[in-house]
Amino acid sequence: MALEHAILVSLLEKPGSGYELARRFERSIGYFWTATHQQIYRVLKRMENDGWVDVRDVPQQGRPDKKEYSVADLGRAALSSWLQDPIEPESVRHDLAVKIRGAAFDDPAALIREVERHRQAHRDRLTHYLAGETRDFTPEAGSAGPDAPPDAERELQHVVLRGGIAYERMMIDWLDDVLATLARFRPGR
Repeated sequence: MALEHAILVSLLEKPGSGYELARRFERSIGYFWTATHQQIYRVLKRMENDGWVDVRDVPQQGRPDKKEYSVADLGRAALSSWLQDPIEPESVRHDLAVKIRGAAFDDPAALIREVERHRQAHRDRLTHYLAGETRDFTPEAGSAGPDAPPDAERELQHVVLRGGIAYERMMIDWLDDVLATLARFRPGR
C-alpha cells in the first residue's frame, strides 16, 4: 500500500488539514500504516499536483489560513482502482523474533526484560483498542438499531479494529509463551 491510499481513505472519512491528517495517523491509522508529518505533507503536495485532492484555504482567527484537503474525483478513481487490484499476503518482519532465535547463542534469560517490555507495549495497545471499541462501537455510541441499513464506513472501521484487538491478544499470548520458555534458562533453575 502506498501512503497515498491511506491518506485518501482518511480524507474520505473526513476532510482535513495536513496537521489533522498527521494527528489521525498518530491516533488510529498509524497503528496499521505509519507516516511522519513530513511524509504526509510531501505526499499531499504530490497528490494535489496530480489532481487527487482538492485544497481550499480555511480562514483562521489570529493564525494563518490553513489548507483543508478533500478527495477529488481523480483521487476517488485512484483509490477505487487500487481497491480492485489484488495484493500479496504480507510477510512478517519481526526483529524480536530474530532476537529470540539468536538468544540460543547467548544468554536466553537476558532477553526476558526486552520481551516483558514488548508485552507491556502490546498490553497498552490492546487497552487502547478496547477503550476505543467501547467508546465508538457500543450501541450507545451511535448504532442506529437493528432495523437500520448497514453503515459500511462504521462497520468496516470496526472490523479493522477487531483485527487489531485479535492481533494484540495473539501477541500477548505468544509473548507469554516466550517468557515461559526463556524463564527455563534462568541461572539456578
